[in-house]
Amino acid sequence: MNNGEKDAARFGHTALPPEQQRALRKAVKWEWITIIFLAVSTFLVYLVLGNSQAMKAAWIEDMLSFLPPISFLVATRVIRRRPSESHPYGYHRAVGVAHLVAAVALVVMGGYLLVDSGLKLVTAEHPTIGGITLLGNTFWLGWLMVLAMLLTAGPPVVLGIIKMKLAKTLHDKVLYADADMNKADWMTALSAAVGVLGIGMGLWWADSVAALIISTSILHDGIKNLRGAIGGLTDTRARTYDDSEPHPLGERIDAYLQSLPWVREARSRVRDEGHVFHIESFVVPRKWPGATLRRIEKAREACVGMDWKAQDMVIVPVTVLPEEFLPGLTQGGGEYR
Repeated sequence: MNNGEKDAARFGHTALPPEQQRALRKAVKWEWITIIFLAVSTFLVYLVLGNSQAMKAAWIEDMLSFLPPISFLVATRVIRRRPSESHPYGYHRAVGVAHLVAAVALVVMGGYLLVDSGLKLVTAEHPTIGGITLLGNTFWLGWLMVLAMLLTAGPPVVLGIIKMKLAKTLHDKVLYADADMNKADWMTALSAAVGVLGIGMGLWWADSVAALIISTSILHDGIKNLRGAIGGLTDTRARTYDDSEPHPLGERIDAYLQSLPWVREARSRVRDEGHVFHIESFVVPRKWPGATLRRIEKAREACVGMDWKAQDMVIVPVTVLPEEFLPGLTQGGGEYR
């Protein structure tokens, strides 16, 4: 195995299974493809920008689309560092920081475009789109704008579908946010094209309305990702890669631990470190002699074997389940006999 493959096979101290190794290499490749495509598409849109507010919003969204793939690539490099004395939990939180940076940028720019477009609609600003001469022929610039939007609408959708699957495999919320934005890019392109055609038909307000739709989409993506990023950095309960529901691993671990003959009760708390989980499982043994080091270590190995994300785990024998650490605890928490 060469050095590149060794780097791709680990997240800090966490060795990746073969499926995740392949997914990581593919994700890095597709993010570089995304950056190359964005470089071409943003330049193309810039060439035909004109005075259209909708085109301006679409161009700014394309510029913002650089943030998630760049954040993912940077975070992927950082999290490969092994834990140190100053970072005993490793560098997995770099994913959360990258997620937060991208989300804040989306919220700020989405809010700015929303206000800017709204003011232009309220003040009844009439945008104009002139003509352009190419190869001796003069025609309306709006046709080039619409063509640019149509050409740049399809590829992001395909990229989004591909990266969505990889995000699920890697449990990567930055990659998921990027894929989610890519899948919705066709809406931006369609809105911008409709706005331009509206100007051509004499509907001056169509351009501002299209810009409002685009900026609302940007703001929505930003708020959604900001909520998820802040939640992850403030140690909310670990959730699935798309933040749709609590991750089921915690319940699986609790069910397994409670099924052990030497365990009376068990409850875990799981926090998302970025890709991997930090898990603390509290167990109340039926009798003190039953909680041997060998049994605890065997139980820990079984729990770690449930999911590659669970390698950072501790099992703590206690006399009673600690309610101050496990909010919402409903069980009685019996003591040792």
